[in-house]
Amino acid sequence: MCFLPFCPLCCCLYHVCAAAVLSCVVAMLCCLRLNFSTAWSTNAVSICQSAGLTNVTRVELSRRLLIQPKDGQNILEKGRAALETANDELGLAFDSWDLDYYTSLFQRVKRNPTSVECFDLAQSNSEHSRHWFFRGRMVIDGHEQKETLFSLIMDTQRHSNQNNVIQFCDNSSGIKGMEVECVYPRDPCQASSYELRCSERHVIFTAETHNFPTGVAPFSGATTGTGGRIRDVQSAGQGGHVIAGTAGYCFGNLHIPGYSLPWECKGEGWEYPASFAPPLQVVIGASDGASDYGNKFGEPVLSGFARSFGMRLPSGERREWIKPIMFSGGLGSIEDAHVKKEQAEKGMEVVKIGGPVYRIGVGGGAASSIQVQGDNSRTRDLGAVQRGDAEMEQKMNRALRACLERAGGNPICSIHDQGAGGNGNVLKELCEPAGAVIYCSRFKRGDPTLSVLELWGAEYQESNAMLIRQSDRSFLERVCQREKCPVDFVGNITGDGKIVLVDDVGGGTGEDQTDRGRCPVDLHLDWVLGKMPQKDFVMERMTTDLKPLSLPTGLGVRDALDRVLRLPAVASKRYLTNKVDRSVTGLVAQQQCVGPLHTPLADVAVVALSPFGLKGAATAIGEQPIKGLVSPGAGARMAVGEALTNLVFAEVTALKDVKCSGNWMWPAKLPGEGACLWEACQAMCDVMGQLGVAIDGGKDSLSMAARVGTETVKAPGALVISVYAVCPDITATVTPDLENPDGQGVLLWVPVNPGHYRLGGSALAQCYGQLGDHSPDLERPELLSACFNTTQILLHDRLLSAGHDISDGGLISCLLEMAFAGNRGIEVDLPSLGAGVLEVLFSEELGLVLEVCERDMENVCQRYTQAGLQCHRIGTTQGFGPESMIKVHVDGQEVLSDRLPSLRALWEGTSFQLERLQANQLCVQQEEEGLATRTQPYFKLTFDPMEKPSNNGLGAGQPRVAVVREEGSNGDREMAVSLYMAGFEVWDVTMQDLCSGSLTLEIFKALVFVGGFSYADVLGSAKGWAATVTYNPRARAEFEQFRRRDDTLSLGVCNGCQLLALLGWVGEGEEGGESEVVLTHNQSGRFESRFVSVGIKASPSVWLRGMEGSALGVWVAHGEGLVQFRSPQVQQRIISSCLAPLRYLDDTGAPTEVYPQNPNGSPQGLAGLSSRDGRHLAMMPHPERCTFGWQWPWAPRELQSSLSTTSPWLRMFTNAANQC
Repeated sequence: MCFLPFCPLCCCLYHVCAAAVLSCVVAMLCCLRLNFSTAWSTNAVSICQSAGLTNVTRVELSRRLLIQPKDGQNILEKGRAALETANDELGLAFDSWDLDYYTSLFQRVKRNPTSVECFDLAQSNSEHSRHWFFRGRMVIDGHEQKETLFSLIMDTQRHSNQNNVIQFCDNSSGIKGMEVECVYPRDPCQASSYELRCSERHVIFTAETHNFPTGVAPFSGATTGTGGRIRDVQSAGQGGHVIAGTAGYCFGNLHIPGYSLPWECKGEGWEYPASFAPPLQVVIGASDGASDYGNKFGEPVLSGFARSFGMRLPSGERREWIKPIMFSGGLGSIEDAHVKKEQAEKGMEVVKIGGPVYRIGVGGGAASSIQVQGDNSRTRDLGAVQRGDAEMEQKMNRALRACLERAGGNPICSIHDQGAGGNGNVLKELCEPAGAVIYCSRFKRGDPTLSVLELWGAEYQESNAMLIRQSDRSFLERVCQREKCPVDFVGNITGDGKIVLVDDVGGGTGEDQTDRGRCPVDLHLDWVLGKMPQKDFVMERMTTDLKPLSLPTGLGVRDALDRVLRLPAVASKRYLTNKVDRSVTGLVAQQQCVGPLHTPLADVAVVALSPFGLKGAATAIGEQPIKGLVSPGAGARMAVGEALTNLVFAEVTALKDVKCSGNWMWPAKLPGEGACLWEACQAMCDVMGQLGVAIDGGKDSLSMAARVGTETVKAPGALVISVYAVCPDITATVTPDLENPDGQGVLLWVPVNPGHYRLGGSALAQCYGQLGDHSPDLERPELLSACFNTTQILLHDRLLSAGHDISDGGLISCLLEMAFAGNRGIEVDLPSLGAGVLEVLFSEELGLVLEVCERDMENVCQRYTQAGLQCHRIGTTQGFGPESMIKVHVDGQEVLSDRLPSLRALWEGTSFQLERLQANQLCVQQEEEGLATRTQPYFKLTFDPMEKPSNNGLGAGQPRVAVVREEGSNGDREMAVSLYMAGFEVWDVTMQDLCSGSLTLEIFKALVFVGGFSYADVLGSAKGWAATVTYNPRARAEFEQFRRRDDTLSLGVCNGCQLLALLGWVGEGEEGGESEVVLTHNQSGRFESRFVSVGIKASPSVWLRGMEGSALGVWVAHGEGLVQFRSPQVQQRIISSCLAPLRYLDDTGAPTEVYPQNPNGSPQGLAGLSSRDGRHLAMMPHPERCTFGWQWPWAPRELQSSLSTTSPWLRMFTNAANQC
């Protein structure tokens, strides 16, 4: 037989072959597509069933024959040799300690392990899962250390405020939050109205990496990394609420075709292994995957980093991120009542919620723990990669949220996310120490040919495990049915301390648990969890060969900037930010992009805990791995310093309230590297103790090396510090964009390490192919504390108009970035204080640059000097727009004079090259050329937002509005809040409620169809939703009757806009027939997240009454927003009839088709359509994400007074409420 072509995106056929090897299964496969149901198929089948085609259960077809796996390993007869054989055959990644320990264990209990148990132990107790290195006994240069790495880290807690509610013991960490008001459905089991409830919500944070899968398959690896981290937030305590994510990427030299970066070497000695994706594919594919998952799930990504490195050190050793870093962090919240998991009790139900079991991610825990990636087989590596289904995770999240929001109490006793090790790991953790019996027959299988080993060990995605009581089973079943989320009740807590898997598939009850043939897993939990002895790690320090930095003679500032501004760590991250949703949830107060041109430069991400108030949380990131190559200790201290000088620009409760997640990505088990990690960890802990901040969680990935031919290429050891804290006021945040307040903007420089100008590990050094020998460091943590606390007071007093930290690229890059962000010029004169020009400008010593008004300058400087800091006046803000100049002097001598657009083009250059590889090149060219001439968006307000519109309602009391959602909708909560504020009685209504007949629409005066990705848009945007409305008899009858009534209104936003166009509620023919409008893929060819100006024109629309002539900022977030008409005549008729009331505007206020002011390319800037009678409005922008002033990322000063509380967009919703 022959294997036929497989899916190129997820390597599905490879997954099959890998499973065959890992399970010792002889497999014969003949198919054109996958042998398991894909996420695409799952959503397509769901559409068919919602439309009444109930007999459709699968879209793909395959045939598979399996020969059953071997029975087990004969340790009792062959001893360790039997386990060594299994180690090789199953790819278990056992080290010598593991082989000895498990051989001794099974000899002691006088039985042989099954293959399933061997596989279970290899995944569940891998380095990836159990973090042996951080908990192990360390011997360095012959001296045993008194502490473990983990105990060092835990000790940081002694020096900080004791505000943790969760630390080191759960899927996420958490700190004490605040009392807030949130909207909750009265009964999440069925359609019901929303109500306000008060509760104490704490802030939770988690971070992890997904490096190995991302290196093998960048898109799939990043999607599943994002999905796994989201489940960590969901699985805190008895369940957490997901709010926002962060993302970071480290990759090797890019080698962009046709774009030379002089420091990137190629040719002999610079090969890349076939087992890993090349760096260019990683940076695009991984960021696409993480963005796509967050977009479809409905989680905004608000902060991050990107760094490249590939260099031969003076010793000749090659260091490069061939195995990349894909970092994912997440902020969430948790109710005070849900913080503590309940202990497992006999009789509790063991529940799996989420997606069915597939043969994917088999052996991921072991594969990720291989010391040098590339030493495992290619087949096993590919088999360990999972695939993500954001739609399924979102359905699971809705079901979990329903449990958390039940008025009668949360039914979840305990919850864990499924990750490495699959069911074998998560179910052991869930039932520890009580024990459980689990039945194979009770799992929903996506592939009926799964072996028991695969069912138990596969890391298939979108699944969590929970404990509930029998009395709550009915509630959970009803919720999952409403949300179309699979749920399996797979076993029960036994109380005997054992985990037993019963193979009861294919006959028999499986009740006889003594039958080893029917119980492929029968393990005492204390054999494999909690009581296992430490491992020993013996390491030696190695001398690093460092050479002083030697720059070209006569190197000028402009020539140095030509390189530094194009280095990915310094350059614009626009290629990352514009394709990821940064507004969904309506809780985003600060995302990456700032200033009039939406430049990706924010230092800190800020979210609200509730829309009804200004209490929230902030997070920021620090990482300095290249400095760590010069000095591991300095790199760690600088990572902490960078994180705090980023966080400082959001007001937080106190420095000692700040908690950190520490994520370590290091080739720690290779010669010399373990000692370097120890040095870095000790340095980090020492400086945190002096600062009063503490680690409360984190992860490690200690196999950061790749085999390239005969060479082992190590990645730079990386420590990523994610700081997070509670914000008492989310509006007290400062961004880098210069504002030139009152035309009197003054620039101040506050160095944290005055007198030092070291260039080791800097961007300048890297751009000239060197490291240098002396790195910036944090010798005086007390100055950083003073700087942080003083800046926080200035934030509170609103004395800063802009601020930015000094980091990659040095002081000159910091100044330029502030100018780019504000679209303003600067004139600066810096004191050299005895240092050279390049040292002053490009040293990356910690510090801040601030903009203040001239009248406040003396006060601000005095506060810093009183705190023991230097504060230098270094220049002024000058000019605005494309004619602005950048002028830099050192000791009065001019070293740089250039136009703002020229320098910005350098900084944006690398980003736009990457954009050309992932978007329509014409669109990229338009944006690149447009930046050279743009000033700011056009905004205009023609009405008083505080004036209440007249009441034209037909009845008394609050009018009822249904917020209608479908599978994949993700904008319902922010829409509900906007409608609630406008005076509606707001109901949560699913399409399932209508299709099942449990609800009619006769009680509603208005319907709102929300944004998102219904059915993941697998058949086209909103087409699955439209099919349900059209072909489900109950749903069709309800919507037709609602539309015929003359007292009703409807609004469709984004996905809802696409739906109304497909249904013909807008864009209808002259005779009222089917729609003559369709929305298709954006001209850019990708999802677009932008903040744009939309003009409101005269129209019959009830929703927009009284708003005509205004031009307002609004978020867009869509992939298919291009409006197309059946004919030019239709287009002309609709526009001339004033049925196109919303238009994307250019900077002069004219409707535009130019990208990105028009994010999708719609003709004449069309952004929305009205029905002829004005009752129905469809629009692609998201006004519900802009109803509060703090949700706007930027506004001109003259408009800011109208954004002090709510924004002018609220008028749209109050218009509708008054009409009803």
